[in-house]
Amino acid sequence: MALLYKSDPTRGRRWQALFAEHAPDIEFRQWPDIGDPGDIRYLLAWQPPEAIETLLPNLEVLFATSAGIDQFDAEALPDTLPVVRMLDPSIEQGMIEYATFATLWLHRHMSDYVRQQRRRDWQAHMILPAGERRVGLLGLGQLGGAIARHLKGYGFQVSGWSRTPREVEGVTTHAGEAQLDAFLGACDILICVLPLTTATRGVLNETLFDRLPPGAALINMGRGEHLIEADLTKALDKGRLSGAVLDVLREEPPAPDHLFWADERILMTPHVGAMTQPDTAFPVLLENLRRHQRGEAMAGRVDRQRGY
Repeated sequence: MALLYKSDPTRGRRWQALFAEHAPDIEFRQWPDIGDPGDIRYLLAWQPPEAIETLLPNLEVLFATSAGIDQFDAEALPDTLPVVRMLDPSIEQGMIEYATFATLWLHRHMSDYVRQQRRRDWQAHMILPAGERRVGLLGLGQLGGAIARHLKGYGFQVSGWSRTPREVEGVTTHAGEAQLDAFLGACDILICVLPLTTATRGVLNETLFDRLPPGAALINMGRGEHLIEADLTKALDKGRLSGAVLDVLREEPPAPDHLFWADERILMTPHVGAMTQPDTAFPVLLENLRRHQRGEAMAGRVDRQRGY
């Protein structure tokens, strides 16, 4: 029985050492050295290989190396193949850290101070108390809920929206299309952590921006395809939005002539919000492998219809 790993080779060497130490009964193989494909029961990948059904005829489970699976071409995967997303606690911690940094960056006018430093302009801006700043999470799943709880500790007014009702202690929650306007109207800083699905692709658009309070700011930690980039520029130009922090873009890296490079109102980072760490992810993955071997339900299994 073998597991095939297809992702970053440097981290792959750490995965290999962990399997050798803690699960020697599962042979670890690293792409492209797959050996006898008939031995492979599990695939751990950022992106699966093409013609997966033919290449790996005995594959039983596809494990994603990420918390999301939108990088997979669902139509190229067998309908009966279980897909399981990564439940690495370091991903949650990384996303909390990034959301906190980005929120404070916007809350404390850091982009203004960076611009002023370049101009040798010494000017202070009024500090709005955290209790008067409204921060909204667009998406209240595991990550969104964790971020909301953490930001609440800074004293912000925190709210959240999800497709279906959820409860997060100390957080005002909204659900469904009927409550979206009320949620957006109370967001001075909007943080997108939605999964990317057919329904959420392009959700960060001019119509949504117009439903935010004037001068609101955006943080996109979901996926690049959530954002209509031209609509963000338009909203910034007309003052509807005051700034944005983007960790994800439609094209990564963006083209050298992309407008965002030179836009001082936008902070871009190269998809570094969180990264799967083998040492913290391995125990979760191994438990799922053992569950599968015992015929038990695996944590993080993706609903193929919903896409998450």
